[in-house]
Amino acid sequence: MPVKLVAIDLDDTLLDSGLKISGPCIRNIQAARTQGVIVTLATGRMYSSALPYAMELQTDVPLITYQGALVKNSQTQKVLYYKPLTLDLAVETMEYFKNAGVHYHTYFNDRLCLESLSKEGNDYAHLAGVKPLLVNNLIESCKSGQEAIKIMAVIRDQRLLLDLENDLKRQYGSSLNIIRSKPYFLEVMNPLANKADALRLVADYFGIQQEEVMAVGDSYNDLAMIKWAGIGVAMGNAREEVKNAADYVTSSNEEHGVAEALLRLVLEQEQNER
Repeated sequence: MPVKLVAIDLDDTLLDSGLKISGPCIRNIQAARTQGVIVTLATGRMYSSALPYAMELQTDVPLITYQGALVKNSQTQKVLYYKPLTLDLAVETMEYFKNAGVHYHTYFNDRLCLESLSKEGNDYAHLAGVKPLLVNNLIESCKSGQEAIKIMAVIRDQRLLLDLENDLKRQYGSSLNIIRSKPYFLEVMNPLANKADALRLVADYFGIQQEEVMAVGDSYNDLAMIKWAGIGVAMGNAREEVKNAADYVTSSNEEHGVAEALLRLVLEQEQNER
């Protein structure tokens, strides 16, 4: 079946190492849209961090952000889906990271919230392209009514990160969605917040069947949507587990892999059917 909806991850997928969208990727996205294909972004980034890229692409679609915890239109600001962490689990997760002695931050009202501007926090704010909000006590703010959309720990020690990930999964099982995005990012969300469920919602919103959906990504947080989509595409720079789960492996993000996938699986297919 022809592809009618494409969901594309941002970091290490659509974006190059300079956090830019290349000309070939922009051109092929525009060409796909000219043919009636809906193209959206599916990212772990906060909405305000993903929005400038959506504006660059001149999209008017629901964006999948926070790993699927928030689906919000890029133009109308209409919220289609919102699944923050429950209060008790948000507090327990922050206490867990605090006791582990690692950097963590959260997001209140689509703001990046930190208790101090540590190197990890400053580096992440630069990556996200947003100005952080300093909060005296994240846990107390959460208890006072602020909803945590997502909690992220930044841990450079790979062994420690894996230990904490496995321990959290043992303790919380299906109560939390616990995933790695980049090798040193450990993210915690509502279990109903994932890219696959969010992509399913967007497809249903437009009346598009699963077989007509293509998803493109590179890391563990993209696995669910790559497996769910009718056509799952892994980047050439993707983790091996992601490549093994994909239907097609394209070039790397530095080699315009998204543009290649759109050409081979959307644009050329459309031409062949004419």
